[in-house]
Amino acid sequence: MADRIVAGDLTQTDREQEAQLRPQNFSEFIGQNKVVDNIDLMVKSAVMRKAAMDHVLLSGPPGLGKTSLAMLISKALGSELHLVSGPAIEKKGDIAAVLTNLKPKDVLFIDEIHRMHITVEEILYSAMEDFRLDILIGQGASARTMQIDLAPFTLIGATTRSGLLSNPLRDRFMAHLNFDFYEPEQLAKILMNNAHKMNIILSEEAKTQIAKRSRGTPRIANRILRRVRDFALVNGSPKIESNEVKAALSLLDIDDLGLDSMDRKILNVMKNYYQGGPVGIDALSATLGEDKQTIEDVYEPYLLKEGLILRTPRGRVLSELALKHI
Repeated sequence: MADRIVAGDLTQTDREQEAQLRPQNFSEFIGQNKVVDNIDLMVKSAVMRKAAMDHVLLSGPPGLGKTSLAMLISKALGSELHLVSGPAIEKKGDIAAVLTNLKPKDVLFIDEIHRMHITVEEILYSAMEDFRLDILIGQGASARTMQIDLAPFTLIGATTRSGLLSNPLRDRFMAHLNFDFYEPEQLAKILMNNAHKMNIILSEEAKTQIAKRSRGTPRIANRILRRVRDFALVNGSPKIESNEVKAALSLLDIDDLGLDSMDRKILNVMKNYYQGGPVGIDALSATLGEDKQTIEDVYEPYLLKEGLILRTPRGRVLSELALKHI
């Protein structure tokens, strides 16, 4: 099966390469101007007040820079960043251990915060609001609550589905900032910066082609750039031209709209099995043999943005553009 470039799971090598390409300060962070301006203001205020920055919820599709921004916030505050994945926090004791190890003004970044269990989530209420940990000891009539004071900290929650957060948790974030897909022009700037970091000579046309076929996502643009780099290196090309990009993307099975084999499979299944729709997500997931959350979080946002799929009260339907593309 062809290598699929999606904004989902990364290998250890991918993570190391991603770290090299991350922006080092707010001025290097291209795009998401409103989000960055809000964060910059909050950071400056926290530094002037000599206090922990207010809690922030970052929402949007994967691969748009939420983790990179959290790293920049920590760096600007001069504090330590603690990275935790929501699904990895299974028990109250897990989050309690993390919270009690935080130092004053530290930044706690919880990725996929919407996937935390509600019992774990409840621990965060008093921690975020009063910097206090309320622990229930014992059961029944003899039960009592023990309170542990926490160091003032900043919680940054990242989510691809903010609607799944409970209202009590969402309300405790002082800022709700949403990431949008990038325009090709913004991706082109990111590609040029990262090509320089990787000592790659990238032609203007090659840069434009990669930007247009990166699904509006910097992470995917960077991964395509590395694949194209490998292709050019093996073929002895000193400069990456449009021919190298076309050949590499053909091997990766990425078409002119940036759709990979799974994207096209979704469109074809909707056309051939459901006559273009409407079709519900459960039926689509069962037919594809793919987890419905993966479809909703990884594939569907871009298909919706490009107008290839339309969501109606009765389910998903293919647009005229999708039928023409198929």
